Amino acid sequence: MVEKVCRVCHRVVSGQSCAICGSTSFSTDWSGYVIIIDPKHSQIARTMGLKLAGKYALKVR
Repeated sequence: MVEKVCRVCHRVVSGQSCAICGSTSFSTDWSGYVIIIDPKHSQIARTMGLKLAGKYALKVR
């Protein structure tokens, strides 16, 4: 099964809407992902502007 990614916040989603931003605009054309466990202490999370833990795509088309 191909995973969907929210076009707005880049979070990998499994439902009909994004749990973070509420968007229903998804893409299956994405590459790379990062799993954020502790966003408060993560340089990657700071760079990407992420506040919540989860699985995020690096590039969404």
